[in-house]
Amino acid sequence: MATQTTNLHTPAFSLFAPVRAFFAAIGRGLVVAAENSSRMKRIEAFNAMTDEQLAERGLKRDEIVRHVFQDLMYV
Repeated sequence: MATQTTNLHTPAFSLFAPVRAFFAAIGRGLVVAAENSSRMKRIEAFNAMTDEQLAERGLKRDEIVRHVFQDLMYV
Protein backbone atom coordinates (compact mmCIF):
# COMPACT_ATOMS: atom_id res chain seq x y z
CA MET A 1 0.00 0.00 0.00
CA ALA A 2 1.34 3.41 -0.94
CA THR A 3 0.75 6.63 0.94
CA GLN A 4 1.44 10.17 -0.06
CA THR A 5 1.80 13.20 2.14
CA THR A 6 1.71 16.75 0.88
CA ASN A 7 2.87 19.59 3.06
CA LEU A 8 1.83 22.98 1.81
CA HIS A 9 4.09 25.61 3.26
CA THR A 10 2.51 29.02 3.58
CA PRO A 11 4.91 31.80 4.44
CA ALA A 12 4.41 33.53 7.76
CA PHE A 13 4.02 36.84 5.94
CA SER A 14 2.44 37.23 2.57
CA LEU A 15 2.87 40.40 0.59
CA PHE A 16 -0.80 40.31 -0.35
CA ALA A 17 -2.19 39.53 3.11
CA PRO A 18 -3.01 43.18 3.95
CA VAL A 19 -4.76 43.65 0.59
CA ARG A 20 -6.70 40.43 1.06
CA ALA A 21 -7.68 41.46 4.60
CA PHE A 22 -8.81 44.88 3.36
CA PHE A 23 -11.14 43.45 0.73
CA ALA A 24 -12.41 40.77 3.12
CA ALA A 25 -13.36 43.53 5.58
CA ILE A 26 -15.20 45.43 2.85
CA GLY A 27 -17.07 42.25 1.90
CA ARG A 28 -18.07 41.57 5.51
CA GLY A 29 -19.26 45.17 5.85
CA LEU A 30 -21.42 44.87 2.74
CA VAL A 31 -22.97 41.65 3.99
CA VAL A 32 -23.77 43.21 7.38
CA ALA A 33 -25.28 46.28 5.71
CA ALA A 34 -27.43 44.15 3.41
CA GLU A 35 -28.64 41.92 6.23
CA ASN A 36 -29.62 44.90 8.37
CA SER A 37 -31.40 46.89 5.69
CA SER A 38 -35.08 47.68 6.08
CA ARG A 39 -35.78 46.11 2.68
CA MET A 40 -34.26 42.82 3.80
CA LYS A 41 -36.40 42.89 6.93
CA ARG A 42 -39.50 43.43 4.76
CA ILE A 43 -38.52 40.48 2.56
CA GLU A 44 -38.07 38.29 5.64
CA ALA A 45 -41.48 39.41 6.95
CA PHE A 46 -43.17 38.55 3.66
CA ASN A 47 -41.38 35.19 3.52
CA ALA A 48 -42.67 34.39 7.00
CA MET A 49 -46.28 34.80 5.79
CA THR A 50 -48.35 31.95 4.46
CA ASP A 51 -49.34 31.81 0.81
CA GLU A 52 -52.89 32.77 1.82
CA GLN A 53 -51.67 35.88 3.64
CA LEU A 54 -49.60 36.86 0.63
CA ALA A 55 -52.60 36.32 -1.66
CA GLU A 56 -54.63 38.71 0.52
CA ARG A 57 -52.01 41.35 -0.27
CA GLY A 58 -52.07 40.47 -3.96
CA LEU A 59 -48.64 38.83 -3.94
CA LYS A 60 -47.17 35.50 -4.89
CA ARG A 61 -44.06 34.18 -3.17
CA ASP A 62 -41.91 34.61 -6.27
CA GLU A 63 -42.92 38.31 -6.52
CA ILE A 64 -41.76 39.35 -3.03
CA VAL A 65 -38.34 40.72 -3.99
CA ARG A 66 -39.73 42.58 -6.99
CA HIS A 67 -42.45 44.09 -4.78
CA VAL A 68 -39.98 45.26 -2.12
CA PHE A 69 -37.55 46.76 -4.65
CA GLN A 70 -40.16 48.08 -7.08
CA ASP A 71 -39.13 51.70 -6.55
CA LEU A 72 -35.54 50.87 -7.57
CA MET A 73 -36.24 48.43 -10.39
CA TYR A 74 -38.46 49.43 -13.23
CA VAL A 75 -39.58 45.92 -14.12
